[in-house]
Amino acid sequence: MDFTIISIGTLPANPLWGERLIVRTGHATTTLVRSNAVGEASKPVNILVDPGLPGPAMVARLGERTGLEPDAITHVFLTTFHPETRRAIEVFSDAEWLISPREREWVGVPLAQSLGRLAETQRAAEAAGETLDEDQQRMLEVLRRDVAVLQRCKPAPDKLAEGVDVFPLPGVSPGCTGLLLSGRETTLICGDAVATAEHIAQGKVLPSCEDREQAKESFAEAIEIADLLVPGRDNVVVNPTRRPF
Repeated sequence: MDFTIISIGTLPANPLWGERLIVRTGHATTTLVRSNAVGEASKPVNILVDPGLPGPAMVARLGERTGLEPDAITHVFLTTFHPETRRAIEVFSDAEWLISPREREWVGVPLAQSLGRLAETQRAAEAAGETLDEDQQRMLEVLRRDVAVLQRCKPAPDKLAEGVDVFPLPGVSPGCTGLLLSGRETTLICGDAVATAEHIAQGKVLPSCEDREQAKESFAEAIEIADLLVPGRDNVVVNPTRRPF
């Protein structure tokens, strides 16, 4: 089992830099995990975590970092259903898409309700000989895409591959989930539960957490368990509590 950072993510606004408004396009750190299927050492598994860049950029970065084409990816795993974790997911149409069951449920109900309300508005407008305005039409398209993506995302099993286990990190969202990689070192792909190296150094979670106290607990658990941390918006970091110097 090994892993490669495909793309280093960034926050749209980093509060630790004094930023309060969006100043850049946010996207998640993307990681490729290579292992073997559970109980099948001869069956390779390539898991792409949080493909947050736009499709063309994601394909280019994957090729630059690994030499792989999209059809080599067997699984896509989302740490959350945030748009910045999944921009390129449809590029990997041959892969199995996975997300934690709790995240899927938490996102799915309000998403379906929003789509239902807007679809009803559209039907009422058409019955009156009118159409949705541009903003409403754009939102309808976004909601339909999101529902289609979520419907295809399967609930992730507890173990994705040999040495690759799901690791719940609730708080940023109720179903935020990382991947725990067991090798020479213990590595935790954290998603936004641990945002950047600076957040690690300062012991802080993102202010946008759904449950701040729960997020703090998940943050502390991540620091406690892992030798290496892959933050949601940064490069891999050596756990500062494990350094031999």
